[in-house]
Amino acid sequence: MSARDFKDDLYRQFARVGKCLSSDKRLELMHLLSQGPKSVEKLAQATDMSLANVSRHLQVLLDANLVKFSKKGTFVIYTLANPDISIFLTSLWRICESQLADITRIKSDFMNRYQDLESLSLHEVLQKMEEGSIVLLDVRPIDEFAAGHIPGAISVPLKDLDHYLQNLPRDTRIAAYCHGPYCVYAAQAVEKIQHEGFEAFRLEEGVSEWQEYNKQHH
Repeated sequence: MSARDFKDDLYRQFARVGKCLSSDKRLELMHLLSQGPKSVEKLAQATDMSLANVSRHLQVLLDANLVKFSKKGTFVIYTLANPDISIFLTSLWRICESQLADITRIKSDFMNRYQDLESLSLHEVLQKMEEGSIVLLDVRPIDEFAAGHIPGAISVPLKDLDHYLQNLPRDTRIAAYCHGPYCVYAAQAVEKIQHEGFEAFRLEEGVSEWQEYNKQHH
């Protein structure tokens, strides 16, 4: 094999992954799977796609070995094929945000409706948790919390938030997080928590960002 043939073969394989990233729907599916295992039905519900469309996109991801599946009764459960894929996705979001002005604009336009919310960085939240001065809520669904969460966080899905707050002392300081920088659940949770009279903060980062942070600091 010549050097040229070697390079052609190599980059052709790299392009298999690149082709998977050319679909906005496949990127969304991968992001959802970075939060934990999900059935085809749950993926369809979360993305407003038909089961047939979800299955078609998952097959493309399977062909590139980016996802894998197992069977649980009558359900087919999908996960990312490798934890490194989640880290790759986090890097991709960061690169896109720094290089594409439209992403910053879209994000700002949406977050303007929550302009009264105060945010804390992951480092600040972890520090305050160590001091015991803040409670961190994970407002994602329970199955995603079970699949992986920031240590010390409490699972309180958005639908259960009102009930949880009823038994909490009013001087409790609360931070909330969900799927990461582009998730709205945390902003909605903090808005509701503040409305109930608590001091609350939005954590923009999610589990993937925490995993990357943890690797850098240990």
